Amino acid sequence: MRILLTNDDGIFAPGLTVLEEIARQFSDDVWICCPHEEQSGMGHALTLSRPIRMRRHDERRFSVSGTPTDAVTMGLRKVLPGPPDVILSGVNRGANLADDITYSGTVSAAIEGALAGVRSIALSQVYAREGMGDEVPFDAARAWGAKVLGPLLDTPLPKRTLVNVNFPALPAGEVKGIRAVRQGFHDYSRGSVVEGRDPRGYKYYWFGLEAIEHTLDHGTDLEAIDEGYVALTPLQLDLTHHASLGELGERFAR
Repeated sequence: MRILLTNDDGIFAPGLTVLEEIARQFSDDVWICCPHEEQSGMGHALTLSRPIRMRRHDERRFSVSGTPTDAVTMGLRKVLPGPPDVILSGVNRGANLADDITYSGTVSAAIEGALAGVRSIALSQVYAREGMGDEVPFDAARAWGAKVLGPLLDTPLPKRTLVNVNFPALPAGEVKGIRAVRQGFHDYSRGSVVEGRDPRGYKYYWFGLEAIEHTLDHGTDLEAIDEGYVALTPLQLDLTHHASLGELGERFAR
């Protein structure tokens, strides 16, 4: 089984090391193609305004000067000797839950894989508080990653779907289990906007990422993580709101 690993935290991210450990429990045919530097929050961006450079670190480890979507595209078209059986994206340093998946480079890398017809899974490690930097513990992901991944490798998945996995911010022994749940929603907020001035006197703004308020809804990824479970959410690329088609069709048919 050929596995392509990618992420949005960059080629030197600790979570990539964890992901490689997990992947090698299932295969020796593991390849890596990641952004060279952190690309968090890039979503499904594709670089169009400048060329992409690719760096080879060893026989099966590459990085690109672009986004997670760029990395998957280069991995599929220029790195791998043939199509992969699965694409794993992560393990992200931080949660990718609820509506935040729309910003996520980690999830978007898996989206690109799903568009290419490859089984794709995004994995993220929730952490307990902001400001932890590289001290974020990946205990839960390291211990539970293979338990989640094993069944997903042969579970039938419809075309243009992917799976989003989040590990709770707990020691591995305190994780209660795995739940298949739906995507939740935060109460709308994007944290703070920090204002400052640069040395030349011009204002700048920096988005803060403190905890976002949310009302827990039953059966969601937010609830599962809050209750100490690994959250596993199947996602689809068809964003059509099918229930609205009839009403809109009638209005514009008049």
